[in-house]
Amino acid sequence: MSENIDCQVLVVGAGPGGYVAAIRAGQLGLSTVIVEADKCGGTCLIRGCIPSKALLDSSEHFYNASKHFKSHGIEIEGLKANFAQMLKRKDEVVSQTCDGVQYLMKKNNIDVFEGIGSFENSETLSVTKTDGSKESIQTNHTIIATGSKPTSIPNVSID
Repeated sequence: MSENIDCQVLVVGAGPGGYVAAIRAGQLGLSTVIVEADKCGGTCLIRGCIPSKALLDSSEHFYNASKHFKSHGIEIEGLKANFAQMLKRKDEVVSQTCDGVQYLMKKNNIDVFEGIGSFENSETLSVTKTDGSKESIQTNHTIIATGSKPTSIPNVSID
């Protein structure tokens, strides 16, 4: 079943550029919709900066415990890293951060649609949501904030 949604501002992409633009539009009192294929937060919050920094923080704690605690009179026998717990903590940090962005969407009256958007024309976006249903969004203004992906160079594999 397809619904028709009307808004003044449509933002495609909920990374740092998109969600900040959507929040500002909401703060200005504009009816705002954001469309994202994944969760709100983008690569930085979900797969890049934030998870990396969470793991680096855990690694630094381990390093300090192994190298510096003894000079403070703290002795730890059998110190070991629990990688499963480190990954669990990283996932919790990512979840909390994404939940914070989601809270800001609600606080600023921004409707969030998880799915893939395709332009039908300059004022209409068709969204295929993650559950397979479709939405048609009519808008006066569109902000495209879909981010970027690295491109391959011949004979160089990207990890």
